[in-house]
Amino acid sequence: MQKIARQSPVVFFPLLIVALMACAPENREGVVETQFASYWYQGTAEINVFDLQQSRYGELRQGKAVMIFVTEDFSKSKQVKLDAPEDRPSDAQKVLKLNMTREFVTGVYPYHTMLSVFTPVYDESPAPKLTASVTEWCGQSFTQLNYKTGKYIAKQFSYFESEGDLESKIDGKTEEELFTLIRLHPDLVPLGNVTLIPSLIFQRFAHIPLKGEQATISRKALGSDQTELKVVYEQIGRKVAIRYQQLFPYEITGFTETWTKENGQQEVTTATRTHLRQLPYWKQNEKVYESLRKELGL
Repeated sequence: MQKIARQSPVVFFPLLIVALMACAPENREGVVETQFASYWYQGTAEINVFDLQQSRYGELRQGKAVMIFVTEDFSKSKQVKLDAPEDRPSDAQKVLKLNMTREFVTGVYPYHTMLSVFTPVYDESPAPKLTASVTEWCGQSFTQLNYKTGKYIAKQFSYFESEGDLESKIDGKTEEELFTLIRLHPDLVPLGNVTLIPSLIFQRFAHIPLKGEQATISRKALGSDQTELKVVYEQIGRKVAIRYQQLFPYEITGFTETWTKENGQQEVTTATRTHLRQLPYWKQNEKVYESLRKELGL
């Protein structure tokens, strides 16, 4: 395993922290504002790179997964990122965003997936929006969930006739938001029996109906200040294990997905983190910054 690459500590301006604290609403229980602001309001994103062993079509594929965590201002009414939150403060909602990509090759052709999750930092409410896309040489698929009036409105678009274009209402929490809830505070993750919408990427890979499924969520200490969150879906044969650090900022260090098909065949996907950096990557789009990809193991 490669050594985790970290950037030098960022000098944060105390006055800016004070200003953010003064403007922030009451936070979720367990989220310590001074601690959270000192890490997440530095004007950078946290980039995590994982070695990926993706099971697809009965074989393991070598690849890379990237998790990008960053805070931003989100529109409550439009459920999109606000261009000028200072102009519409009543509509602004601070969220912790996760953008997660996977890249791997199946034979001659590549797969690219991307997932986005937007979780409120302060409001005690579910992620208002999730999106997921899968692109490969056969075509494209896209799913979007918007939380409205107590349920998710799901829209599915696909090159497969049976999977697009569809719209439905789904009741339940979302599997992918477990990652962002852990980053806010692991105690925000519900334990026990939960109605959970399985991973949108898994749903596309498995070609199963998109709906809430009964799941059991538990966690256990692994030692070395790490904890494992485990999700078990008995009905669809899916298990997910997410490993994270017990102390703030609760970094995700890896995950494992296991799918047992109806014929008993088992597919196991694992991701192990190798690099972590905090970067203002959206400002680093010139050629001079391409060397950073090598430093990230990409």
